[in-house]
Amino acid sequence: MSKIKALINPVTPFKQNAPIIYCEETKKCAFVDPGGDIHILLEAAKEANLIPQKILLTHAHIDHAGGAHELSTILNLKIEGPHKDDQFLIDSIEEQGQMLGIPAKKFVPDIWFNDGDKVEVGNANLDIYFCPGHTPGHIIFFHKESNLAIVGDVLFRGSIGRTDLPGGSYQTLIDSIITKLWPLGSNVEFICGHGPGSTFGQERIDNAFVSDRVLT
Repeated sequence: MSKIKALINPVTPFKQNAPIIYCEETKKCAFVDPGGDIHILLEAAKEANLIPQKILLTHAHIDHAGGAHELSTILNLKIEGPHKDDQFLIDSIEEQGQMLGIPAKKFVPDIWFNDGDKVEVGNANLDIYFCPGHTPGHIIFFHKESNLAIVGDVLFRGSIGRTDLPGGSYQTLIDSIITKLWPLGSNVEFICGHGPGSTFGQERIDNAFVSDRVLT
């Protein structure tokens, strides 16, 4: 089975990780959460000799989705994800951009994802899990063969996503982490939306919000 690798490039003033995930066998890649600074992502893909295939979104906050329209237009790529419950964030993304000083244009995803769906990147198939709480339509991508999850703003090293923004719910986010992420396995490595990655097992040991000790 083909493995998935990732190039991680922070973009926007929010230093949002915008991973480019790619199939080792085919070099076909997906741009995950291209929030902005598209030139950085295009250069990274070019330097690694990757073949752009699609754009994937975990959720529709501007620092994750603000550059999706621009990148889609430049490379003629489809935008896939997130879940349709984030439609209201896409509808307001231009207003978000004006407030935060990040240029953005509205777009229509070519595919909305649901829990249990799969998405292809080259020869690799990633599983999709619906993980609301940070936003109502947040999803994560998991590649079992690579033991790798791309979790957006659901979980961070030592922390969790904010739930005080429109559509956020603290208990819903905690439930998503416990019921969707933990069953994937403690040895799963994850790439998060901001800051360094970790493993689910490490977060179960010492994460201040969702460690086993805190939740028991």
